[in-house]
Amino acid sequence: MRFELPAEKKLVYECVVPLRWGDMDAMGHVNNTLYFRYLEIARLDWLFQVGAGTDREAEGPVVVNAFCNFRRQLAYPGDVRVTLFVANPGRSSFDTFSTIERTDLPGEVWAEGGARVVWTDYRTRKSAPMPDWFRALLG
Repeated sequence: MRFELPAEKKLVYECVVPLRWGDMDAMGHVNNTLYFRYLEIARLDWLFQVGAGTDREAEGPVVVNAFCNFRRQLAYPGDVRVTLFVANPGRSSFDTFSTIERTDLPGEVWAEGGARVVWTDYRTRKSAPMPDWFRALLG
C-alpha cells in the first residue's frame, strides 16, 4: 500500500527521538513495534502540550486505528525526527499522519504512519463532539 499525506493537512508538531540499543531486535534493526512507539511519542507530546486528554475524568482523544508503513530498517545509533500532521477533522474524529526520518539523513523517509483519533467522553466511553478550542487547532 502506498502512503500519501492528504492534500489538506496541517503540520502541528516535530520531535527528535533517540534510537536506543535496546530498541533493536535479534535481527540487528529496530523492532517494528518501536516505530509505533515513536509515532505515539510525537502524538502524545503534541496532545499534552495543547492540553488535550490530561483530565482522565472528563473528555479527550482515544486512538481507534493505527498503521505504519516501513520503508527502511532503522538501527542504533542515531536519532529520528518524527513530524506530525493532522487532517480530516469531523464532528468527533480526526486523523494524524507522521513521517520518520533519521536526523543525519534529512529528507529520507524511513517510515510513515498515522492514527484515527476519536474525541471520547471517558466516563461513558462513547464518542463526543470535539470542543471548539481543540477543533481550532486542527484547522
